[in-house]
Amino acid sequence: MSHTASAATVSAGGPAAGGYTLRLTDKGPAQARHRADEVVIGVSPAFGGLFTKTIVGIPHAEVLRELLAGVEEQGVHARVVRVPASSDLAVIAHTAAKLSGSGIAVGILSRGTTMIHQKDLVRLSNLELFPQAPLLDLETFRLVGHNAARYAKGESPQPVASRNDYMARPRWQAKAALLHIKETQLVRPGAVPVELEVSITRAGLD
Repeated sequence: MSHTASAATVSAGGPAAGGYTLRLTDKGPAQARHRADEVVIGVSPAFGGLFTKTIVGIPHAEVLRELLAGVEEQGVHARVVRVPASSDLAVIAHTAAKLSGSGIAVGILSRGTTMIHQKDLVRLSNLELFPQAPLLDLETFRLVGHNAARYAKGESPQPVASRNDYMARPRWQAKAALLHIKETQLVRPGAVPVELEVSITRAGLD
């Protein structure tokens, strides 16, 4: 199964300015691997499919591009899996971490909420949590990738600085709830994680 999402052009000067198209192709059940130099990125059921942008309109193509670049800039391998059995961020991130050779994973919901997790932590714990999706920009996603890779290398990086806006939650709460309901409708209880082939191309060139 293939999911294609076209990314609109983002503002000039951003770390990934320009339009991109994201294609996520299912490759079959995801397997745990043993290479210690990898980070797994676990995406939610609707990421890059039913939904193509975060809650504030950042294209998923750009988000995933920045996460992957952040990991790879640290000399660490990245792979992407979909976790279709849950729309709970902690479940997605922890499931991905258990598939990762390093035990480190990034989980991300369609609306943009993100978490760095480690397989030996309890599910409801985490290494870093970015709960205010409306405040996450492309630079932050790249830094999340950096830190995930550094955890995978056994380092102890400073947590990514999080912006805070006490009005963000009430301002976006209704939309976040609607997006969560729609994403949860795609959940398939008991479904195994799926390995994804990722293609990110500049719009118009794919």
